[in-house]
Amino acid sequence: MSKFAAALNEQIANEFAASQQYIALAVHYDAETLPGLAAHFYRQAVEERNHAMIIVQYLLDSNEKVVVPAVESPQTDFEDVVAPVALALEQEKRVTEQIVELVKLAREEGDLVGEQFLHWFLTEQREEVSSMSDLLKLVERALESNILLAEDALARTPVGDQGVDPSAPPAAGGAL
Repeated sequence: MSKFAAALNEQIANEFAASQQYIALAVHYDAETLPGLAAHFYRQAVEERNHAMIIVQYLLDSNEKVVVPAVESPQTDFEDVVAPVALALEQEKRVTEQIVELVKLAREEGDLVGEQFLHWFLTEQREEVSSMSDLLKLVERALESNILLAEDALARTPVGDQGVDPSAPPAAGGAL
């Protein structure tokens, strides 16, 4: 297995871990009766899961071994309603760094197809960091007066991905 393929297998774990963390955030907000924030993070969880499956499909298409990884348990306790969104933003920044490192590795190995594959992820991560930054600002402002204002804002103007991206590479098993 090439170093690039091994690193992509590690990224599968990172994407599944991100999905699990988003489920934990969604459950937290569901328990706090904040359905707009819960729904947002349930969607994010599916999106991250699909990112993992896109990488799985790429590895399958490349005749590389796919390793389905174990993931660490996500954080489930938070001090306030802002902390989960702050954690999500840090997670998106970390994933962006991981994708950048994958691009560098593909380039170093001369894997132009692999590098091209990752360009979609770079664009996606720029959008995710921007979207999560906006959500964090929204929740922070709402906390100063009433967190339900964030719920109202999400109902009027959803933040983040609202569906399947037709430009996304194919995911193994289809984007479910």
